[in-house]
Amino acid sequence: MVAAKSSAKTLAKGHYVVDVATPVADGIFDIKAYELFLQERIKVHGRTKNLGDLVTITRDGEEKVIIDAKDGLVSKHYVKYLTKKFMKKHNLRDWLRVVASNKQGYVLKYFNVEQADEE
Repeated sequence: MVAAKSSAKTLAKGHYVVDVATPVADGIFDIKAYELFLQERIKVHGRTKNLGDLVTITRDGEEKVIIDAKDGLVSKHYVKYLTKKFMKKHNLRDWLRVVASNKQGYVLKYFNVEQADEE
C-alpha cells in the first residue's frame, strides 16, 4: 500500500514571497507597479496575461508580494528573472540585488558599496 503524499509540500512548491520592504520604505521601489508588471508578464501555458485562477499575485501591505501558482506553473528562478527585469526597466539594478531569503522567497537588498578614501 502506498502512503498518500502530504498536501503541504505540494502547495508550498508554487508559493513564493518577494520582500521589498527596504526599498519601498526608502521610496525608490513602487510595489504597485511591480505587482502590475508581474500580472502582465508571467506566462501560463505559453501566454502572458493568462493567469486565470492558476496564479494569484497579492500584496502583503507595502512590504511583500506573494505569488501563488498551482501545479508548479511558476518556478522560483522565473520570479527572480522577472524581478530583475523589472528592476532593469526602472534603473534599479545598479543599486539593488535579488537575494534568496529561504526556499520560498527572495529579498531585495542594496549592494554593499564601500568607498575607499582617496589620498
